[in-house]
Amino acid sequence: MEPSIIVVGIAVIALAAALLAVALQRRHSPGETKRLDEYEFYPFTTDEAGLVHFSPERFEEAVAFFLTKRNPTAARELIVIGEQNRVRDTFSSELLGRYKDLYVAYDGEGVISDNEAFLENYKRIVRLIGQSFPNTGIEILLHNLVNPSKSVVAIENGAVTGRTLEMGTTSLVLDLKTRRQRGQDKLNYELHIGARRFKCTTIPIFRAEYGLVGAICINIDERFLREEVMTNPEKLQAFMDNFLKADMLIEENILSPAEYRAAINGKRHFLDEAIRGGADSSPKGRYLAAILFSDISGYSEMMKSDQAATLGILETNRAIHTSNIARNRGHFLKEMGDGVLASFPSASEAVACARSIQRDVGSDGRYTVRIGIHLGEIVQANGDVFGDGVNLASRIHGEAEPGGIAVSEVVFDNVRNLQGISGVDLGPRSLKGFTGSFRLFGIEVGASA
Repeated sequence: MEPSIIVVGIAVIALAAALLAVALQRRHSPGETKRLDEYEFYPFTTDEAGLVHFSPERFEEAVAFFLTKRNPTAARELIVIGEQNRVRDTFSSELLGRYKDLYVAYDGEGVISDNEAFLENYKRIVRLIGQSFPNTGIEILLHNLVNPSKSVVAIENGAVTGRTLEMGTTSLVLDLKTRRQRGQDKLNYELHIGARRFKCTTIPIFRAEYGLVGAICINIDERFLREEVMTNPEKLQAFMDNFLKADMLIEENILSPAEYRAAINGKRHFLDEAIRGGADSSPKGRYLAAILFSDISGYSEMMKSDQAATLGILETNRAIHTSNIARNRGHFLKEMGDGVLASFPSASEAVACARSIQRDVGSDGRYTVRIGIHLGEIVQANGDVFGDGVNLASRIHGEAEPGGIAVSEVVFDNVRNLQGISGVDLGPRSLKGFTGSFRLFGIEVGASA
């Protein structure tokens, strides 16, 4: 055989091998990694009232796109959304056929089984919490929102509502998405069904890969507590026995050093000021107060990079703010996503609370907050909080550095001579929505007392 023919043959074989390698690489390539909400066809819309709606048209467009351009990250989230919104029951046979092709191409069965495995630990949590409070009128359950027609996958004390395993849910997915759009992390509401009355709390479960996948619901039979338990001493005693029932007595110190010393000296229990003051203990109407506004620095970017971890940080941040506000005689007025609004009877208590919050957040180490404080008028009406004082506190907080506290001049004048307080003049600042300039001061956080 001629050498030239051998060389040409080798070249042809090498070219064919290279083309096959490229084809295999394309076939097994992960494709794009954009999240579904980064595409224009994200299958949810928001109306003028702020309500979130599923868009079949956008969903259909997304299915067609991912059948031709591979993106497992977004396509698997789309499968979750498809199952949540029951496209199998509503799509025409032609559209459903394309969705089933997508389902197979991106291993939809694997997505479903993976999510069921993810929820297993939540099932255990629901079961153990529910079993801790038998016969108390408190129902707790877990929804698998990737299978809304049989969403109830764990339930304890189901006699409260009569629900059982594998019962479905109605509009919970869209309700929770609407609340999230408004910066609210849970639903907390009354529910009236005929003569029945319930206090309900719904806590969504999010996954970084798929978004909203489940929810824990806690439902309390209000009329059972008010009309049966509270009006009958024997039933009240039985309720408390069930509520406080324990399996064993152990020796363990769970108190802080200060609370331990107080307990040894005879302190018997923790008394919540909100319980002592009752429902009407907070100020109402129009009043002057020190107003504190706080939010998490870089919250939006944190949510984009790790949604699950950020939701955990939100819970920690809420606990830190709640405890410090109560400890400093403040009133928790409002929560707006990662933002917290509170009022205090004095500037010194607001500043003390802000410094304590910053120290606790610093000890956590996972995030930072900015805090602004102003002394001004608050208007409370129709379940909401208004007023220039509130707006100004919100603008002032934006002038603080992450981990810092910024206050108006009137606040600084009220605390500048207090022991342990030091600050720095930030100079005049122009604040959005207000004319003129405002002299602001930064308050040093300082060390723990």
